[in-house]
Amino acid sequence: MNKQNIKISVRDLVEFIMRCGDLNNEFVGRSNNRALEGSKIHRKIQRSQAENYQKEVTLKHNVEYSEFILTIEGRADGIYNDNDMITVDEIKTTTASLDDIDVNYNPLHLAQAKCYAYIYGMQNDLVNINVQLTYYNIDTDEIRYLKNTFSIEELKKFFDDLVRKYYDWAKLSYDWIIERNDSIKKMDFPYKDYRKGQRELAVAVYRTVERGKKLFVQAPTGIGKTISTIFPAVKAMGEELTSKIFYLTAKTITRTVAEDAFNRMKDNGLKFKTLVLTAKEKICFIEKPNCSPETCEYAEGHFDRVNDAIMDILKHEHNYSKEIIEKYAKKHRVCPFEFSLDLSLWADAVICDYNHVFDPNVSLKRFFQENNDFTLLIDEAHNLVDRSREMFSAEINKKQFLDAKKLIKDKGPKIKKVLNNINKIFLKLKKLCGDNNYYIIKDGESELFGYLRQLVNLLEEYLLKKVKIDEYENILDLYFDVLKYLKISDLYDDTYTTYVEMIGYDVKIKLFCLDPSKLLFDIMKKCKSSIFFSATMLPLKYYRSILGGNDDDYMMYLYSPFDVNNREILIADNVSTKYKDREKTYQTIVDYIDLTVNGRIGNYMVFFPSYEYMNKVYKIFRQKYPEKSIYIQESGMSDEERYDFLNLFQENNDGLIGFCVLGGVFSEGIDLKHNRLIGAIIVGVGLPQICLERNLIRDYFDRKYGLGYEFAYMYPGMNKVMQAAGRVIRTETDKGVILLIDERYSHRNYVKLFPKEWFPNMRVNIDNIGKHLDKFWSMK
Repeated sequence: MNKQNIKISVRDLVEFIMRCGDLNNEFVGRSNNRALEGSKIHRKIQRSQAENYQKEVTLKHNVEYSEFILTIEGRADGIYNDNDMITVDEIKTTTASLDDIDVNYNPLHLAQAKCYAYIYGMQNDLVNINVQLTYYNIDTDEIRYLKNTFSIEELKKFFDDLVRKYYDWAKLSYDWIIERNDSIKKMDFPYKDYRKGQRELAVAVYRTVERGKKLFVQAPTGIGKTISTIFPAVKAMGEELTSKIFYLTAKTITRTVAEDAFNRMKDNGLKFKTLVLTAKEKICFIEKPNCSPETCEYAEGHFDRVNDAIMDILKHEHNYSKEIIEKYAKKHRVCPFEFSLDLSLWADAVICDYNHVFDPNVSLKRFFQENNDFTLLIDEAHNLVDRSREMFSAEINKKQFLDAKKLIKDKGPKIKKVLNNINKIFLKLKKLCGDNNYYIIKDGESELFGYLRQLVNLLEEYLLKKVKIDEYENILDLYFDVLKYLKISDLYDDTYTTYVEMIGYDVKIKLFCLDPSKLLFDIMKKCKSSIFFSATMLPLKYYRSILGGNDDDYMMYLYSPFDVNNREILIADNVSTKYKDREKTYQTIVDYIDLTVNGRIGNYMVFFPSYEYMNKVYKIFRQKYPEKSIYIQESGMSDEERYDFLNLFQENNDGLIGFCVLGGVFSEGIDLKHNRLIGAIIVGVGLPQICLERNLIRDYFDRKYGLGYEFAYMYPGMNKVMQAAGRVIRTETDKGVILLIDERYSHRNYVKLFPKEWFPNMRVNIDNIGKHLDKFWSMK
């Protein structure tokens, strides 16, 4: 029988065993964001070496125990032979003066290099070996080489000591994997029966993970897609087809649903460690997060205590929810956020927001720097299109730089000079906007990038001095905004465009990601498998193409498990809701709403294309039918106000009408079961508002596929419509009506986008809609 293999990287081993002292996330320069220049500098130094310099050398060493094999692996930056003496090179970037750096500058750097040297030396029967630390100063381009010679015996003692200290952790991991996998093999589907489509989805997910592919699934409400994706992914883990599951969502409520699904399986005997990652601002124990030992008792000595906290929670808990993490963080006096990030290494499944995997600025880089065998379960995947565009884009505006100039005053003359130069470029670009109020930069703005890099260096030096000005935080924000802009510029290719836009008196420059598919693909190729699922993933080929899939990946269309006789789809196609026709349609819309809600007393939602349209119809409806209970969605509602609004929709009340905005917070992700909602009236086809960015997307996909209007407007619009319609039928016993108002709903291009459960449907008008509603509601 093959022994279980427990893996850890050299870097993780060194950092985990040797870390100590305070947690300090105060501004310390570009070490806050090394990825911007670190990899480039590594490649630059590696290219400058002699021909005998081997770069990125993969090293692996197995330590065999009676129970398991511990594999320690990693990549040395470089290895070369100089006069028959082997040297292992570890490259580090820094902003510190090289005069202040010696071999003891950072013990972790030396420890990592010594591990690589031991593995290489032992595998190649060496007696002695050189360890070289190469420090590169980002600001001055100076390099310092620190070289020491070690005997392999010395390195063996050092390495064996690290491994000895890690043994208990490896044993804990080994014991857990045995217990976990045994429970997975015994686990059955946690419900008595599969719903219609549920078994097919579960089988497809398992096979997709097994084959290392992507799967794009249209899974209507009621199938139970959460459990149908989690269950087979867990089964695949039991067969060692994947080592970790990331369940990605856009909303807190879907995170809760995923957590409940795991808990249901645990109630049926599953042994599984699940972690819910919470944003730093929401889990921090102090009002405003400030990770420094001077301001937070949990930061002081954090690394002295955090391993004890991890061991404690691993031995006593399987669910790492926000509440559980806070409990153990307080017990051991450690930072709850950093504690949760550490726990992600030990969790079998991590439930988190999309950005923890895909956002280049905040992703969990400890997992996605190298290839791995992880599985991504991406819920409500239609949301990832615009979310990923946002993650991969960056912008700066003129006002930021003018405000910084006023704040710094005479304390930074060099900074003021660069800010003046940046302002001049903004003024030049402003003139180019002309009457259109925008300008597309076709050849980039290389002069601006030069000044922005200068500014980053000067601001870094300025901020490191901890100058006590009133708006220190504003300067810090500018620094990170510029850094993000430069970082996104490293991703820039033909899937991007740069535009300048006038916003009132301000000027904005944006690096805008038109097509996120390539960047999403690059991230997902580091994982084994990705499953995209949503109740609204139509057309599937559109989502497969824009979310980083290709023709080799799978698509799956599942039918609704609900009885079509429980829903009535009505189409009022004698009304134009196009912007130019809206003023003529207000009264007709009012009449359709009244006739629909009169069909049966109950709760209804009416969805409009904009607040303006909604408010005008609301005013007329209120005047004409003052006796009806109408509630309207307000712009910028707080969480409490949203909760109160939804709480109005109760069963067996006298009926009410909610006026809402299509694509808003009440058109997606809410679950009003049974008689809490019996009808949805959707005004218009949900087209996004015509704007510069949408037109840029249109032009790009016109060039790429000849489908610019569809990609920019039609498909996103119909997704909002399908989401709103999906609020009505939530369980197999629900019954409800969906009225679609717009002449375009009879056009062939729109009809072919209808989900299959929208057939059959009925075309209606003001004169006959009442008759159709009477017939539907009278059916048992």
